[in-house]
Amino acid sequence: MTRGRCRVVGLEHGAPADVWPRTVTEKCRLLIGCKVSLNAAGTMNVGTAHSEVNPNTRVMNSRGMWLSYILGIGLLHIILLSIPFASVPVVWTLTNLIHNVCMYLLLHTVKGTPFETPDQGKARLLTHWEQMDYGVQFTASRKFLTITPIVLYILTSFYTKYDRVHFVVNTVSLLTVLIPKLPQLHGVRIFGINKY
Repeated sequence: MTRGRCRVVGLEHGAPADVWPRTVTEKCRLLIGCKVSLNAAGTMNVGTAHSEVNPNTRVMNSRGMWLSYILGIGLLHIILLSIPFASVPVVWTLTNLIHNVCMYLLLHTVKGTPFETPDQGKARLLTHWEQMDYGVQFTASRKFLTITPIVLYILTSFYTKYDRVHFVVNTVSLLTVLIPKLPQLHGVRIFGINKY
């Protein structure tokens, strides 16, 4: 099999995969008995478990992922509320800080993929945020991951009664997760930090 071409007996050889109708991929699947699908780049993946070249690109679009994310934040908050000596403002600030630290580390610091991908190392130098939705800005999942810390910040500010110390800590925490999400900083490494 070559990139974008099918070498299956009984089909027109050399036909570009991106112009094939869906019925041809179904015929391909029936003829050779394995999964054949087109990925976002229009090339075929034969016999793979998924049709994505890089599964990191679509993980936030998975069914139930947004609900799981919100429930995880809620579970973290309930666990922190169960600490007997922690006050409500401290718990809200800790929920916000832990969420934002985890978001920063997982989305903006860790690079590469946990999967073996056929992209010849292109994803190796990209953070998860840069890989998401193939780098397309302002998709639904990117908007969700941008709005969630803002909503959490507003809730935290309200429940801490806009206390000055909590407000400053939460604002700095919010800025550390919002600034790396800006489209102008896509692929930018400030002072060479996290370059390799």
